[in-house]
Amino acid sequence: MIKLGFVSAILGEFSFEEVINLASENGYSCVEIMCWPVGKADRRYAGVTHIDVAALDDMEINRIKELLRSKNVSISGLGYYPNPLHPDKEKNLISSLATL
Repeated sequence: MIKLGFVSAILGEFSFEEVINLASENGYSCVEIMCWPVGKADRRYAGVTHIDVAALDDMEINRIKELLRSKNVSISGLGYYPNPLHPDKEKNLISSLATL
């Protein structure tokens, strides 16, 4: 079965809860959730953080799971797409991963 979803980066001004509510209310079954490191943005749609993976704890994970379950929406992927070809070592993929 194919699931219809979208990438949460298009809703950068929305909270995680608002993204999931919108998905549920409009018949989407999944969302690719953006999880850029907080404060790291230098291009369109970059830097959107709907789940701050660096700050996740068991309580937040359970809250996320419960919201998804109650809205019948799943996470299809976690999105973080730094530019691996950026000439500035501080902005390319290797350096970005080293800071996580």
